[in-house]
Amino acid sequence: MESSLTRALAAMRQATRLPVAFGGAVTAPGSFTIAQTSGADTTALRGLVIRSGHGLGGRVLAEARIATVTDYLSDARITHQYDPAVSAEGLRSIVGVPVVADGRVRAVLYGASRTSTGFGQAVVDAMRETARHVAFEVAVAEATERRMRSLETTALLRAVDQAPTAPEWEEVRLAHAELRALARGIQDDALRDRLDAIVARLAGGGVPGAVRLSGRETDVLALVAIGCTNIEIAERLGLERETVKGYLRGAMRKLGAHRRTEAVAQARRFGLLP
Repeated sequence: MESSLTRALAAMRQATRLPVAFGGAVTAPGSFTIAQTSGADTTALRGLVIRSGHGLGGRVLAEARIATVTDYLSDARITHQYDPAVSAEGLRSIVGVPVVADGRVRAVLYGASRTSTGFGQAVVDAMRETARHVAFEVAVAEATERRMRSLETTALLRAVDQAPTAPEWEEVRLAHAELRALARGIQDDALRDRLDAIVARLAGGGVPGAVRLSGRETDVLALVAIGCTNIEIAERLGLERETVKGYLRGAMRKLGAHRRTEAVAQARRFGLLP
């Protein structure tokens, strides 16, 4: 999640115009560690362990909702275990927002100012939008990780030419289509590279010198292979229906196919689909 938080904090500062942003992922029950900062003048905040109910961040963690203070050091609504670090960085007004995925707080993001000021609705909305974006990335990464763990053994069997059974093949084909669709929402380079490698192994890696389909053509054909209609494919990939038709026509032309089922069969023959 660290790379997601780094991108999120930079984007949040740009969107809110707040001079300082920081945050951390929940890695233990009831606490998180501030691991990322943007715009900070000191290292006072880094490594600070925030416990549920303590300070502003602990309140956000406990209540799973956004919270603000206009003068941190004197606010009576929060506890003050973290005053030395906040004071060292010279912060006054702070807003904290939870990153909630699958009903649980996964991280807390902060935006802060060194002057005592209120936060307008535009700032609050930008913070929420940033948190939603991080939550989406977390959900996608976790769903992908679950799928990859369950399929790595099957992919290894495929790599050594030990063909799975028919029911296993159907699971492989479904997972292949889902993982290709999920990959479009992943910004973590390491996770995306791992996913791409597994997807390629599930498909067989392709026949040297065979037909080459674009990424989107393969995405569309993978969903056709598991029985999706053009409307369903458009919804899953976030495309217009006519765009889906265009990718499908392109794939069929390259594969020399006249029907959808023939295109899928040809793609499997060339090792482009499992």
